[in-house]
Amino acid sequence: MHPNDVDRKRIEKALSSRARYRYVNPEVRAIEGGYRIQSPCCSRNIDKKGGVIDIARLEYVNEFHRWRLYRKDHALHEWQLYGEFSALGALLQLLNRDPDRIFWQ
Repeated sequence: MHPNDVDRKRIEKALSSRARYRYVNPEVRAIEGGYRIQSPCCSRNIDKKGGVIDIARLEYVNEFHRWRLYRKDHALHEWQLYGEFSALGALLQLLNRDPDRIFWQ
């Protein structure tokens, strides 16, 4: 079942190898059905004061055995589905690379 401490720790460990904003410490919080990643906004692109912002939401859909990755549309203040993954590892690889800078803004 999700959330659980094993996957939360796995996510935290994986985030240490991300490509962007390596000098801040993101926080992985358990939420219903998954996890929410937040981090200080050191770029000041979203929060001019550098406050904590949402980075991503991960949700496990048990009936489909799939992971869903959401990005935060900060202008609209809503989560938007980015994609579905069959494995948590593949989701975390994409989140860590973030080639289009849609998560680590």
